[in-house]
Amino acid sequence: MRVIGIDPGLRNLGWGVIDVAGSRLTHVANGICHSDGGEGDLAVRLLSLHLQLTEVLRAWRPESAAVEHTFVNKDAVATLKLGQARGIALLVPAQFGLSVGEYAPNAVKKTVVGVGHAAKVQVDHMVKLQFPGVKVAGPDAADALAVAICHAHHVQSAGRLQAALRAAE
Repeated sequence: MRVIGIDPGLRNLGWGVIDVAGSRLTHVANGICHSDGGEGDLAVRLLSLHLQLTEVLRAWRPESAAVEHTFVNKDAVATLKLGQARGIALLVPAQFGLSVGEYAPNAVKKTVVGVGHAAKVQVDHMVKLQFPGVKVAGPDAADALAVAICHAHHVQSAGRLQAALRAAE
């Protein structure tokens, strides 16, 4: 199964693609979509993210997607804008017919680092340990790879649970 993890952001939207074969995870690609338009027109920035993420999905053809939930900030305007970028992160995979898993940042950190309140540096370090020798495009791409890893583990756990339930019937 090929999974894309997405770390939503209005300026920098991180993405990471991994292949999952049993318990083996293999890095495929990662990167960051940068919104065009600077501080200007929000619609132009969202369109830019949509077009870039669409190209990523076209190029790498994932079979499943996962998006990180966003934090609520004290700045309501910034939170709303981030939510709109998150909408793009949910919309594009749905346009490709993919199911989209959603994970809280603490769940992602707990899966990848083992601690729900891990620092960004720790997530980056553990992602690089998981995929030795891989050049990660930046912290947003590392977060996206962590989301993909989290999704892979949750899908595997759900599959084992379903198999156990079928066996018990």
